[in-house]
Amino acid sequence: MTTIEVLPTSGAPEPADDGVTPVVLLDDVGRVFPTDPPVEALRSIHLRVDPGEYVAIIGPSGSGKSTLLNVLGLLDRPTSGTYLLDGIDTASLGDRARAAERGRRIGFVFQSFHLLSYRTVEENVMLSELYLATPRKDRRRRAIEALERVGLGHRLGFAPIRLSGGERQRVAIARALLGGPSLLLCDEPTGNLDSANTDSVLDLFDELREQGLTILVITHDGEVAGRAQRRVRMVDGRLTEVT
Repeated sequence: MTTIEVLPTSGAPEPADDGVTPVVLLDDVGRVFPTDPPVEALRSIHLRVDPGEYVAIIGPSGSGKSTLLNVLGLLDRPTSGTYLLDGIDTASLGDRARAAERGRRIGFVFQSFHLLSYRTVEENVMLSELYLATPRKDRRRRAIEALERVGLGHRLGFAPIRLSGGERQRVAIARALLGGPSLLLCDEPTGNLDSANTDSVLDLFDELREQGLTILVITHDGEVAGRAQRRVRMVDGRLTEVT
């Protein structure tokens, strides 16, 4: 059985004894912003997430969650330490290679749905591959498959305004799944939803995890965190395991 490990700040991640390559492996990662005085946003972060795991990162505002999200999503580079994504040392990648790996390996889900109101549900999902030069018919087929995967195959021609908040977030999740990512990286994914739609999205995350997808959710909501297999807490830029 695969595991998620949050390691003490004094230790480095141990290699897996089952030969599994972690999806995420952070080893002594730090991020310092060069202000006056400098701000140490991440402090010696050690985190291992194996394939098919579902982990929640919780913590108050200003604790470093957003900075960690940006590092995990290859939107920012750590100042120190090592970040391996699917075994790839991300520090060795140039900007174009980072963007390519981000598009190939990471699906993003945010609090705001970021759907275009003048496009149909199907078109909104297809747009995630607009710059990958894939044939339009292939994009359409994959978009339909992704929407069916999240239970919205019957909403293809709908405008987003005709959907509930939970359905709109499912469209956003389908868009994130279109490229077959290794990691679904979610930032407060239920922040704009009522309790019923929150439950619907969390049920979907459970289904996706059962299908083998690796999910990492950053949240301050205890209910959302409680659905994950493991929880870690971020305070003042440090991660500790929640037991």
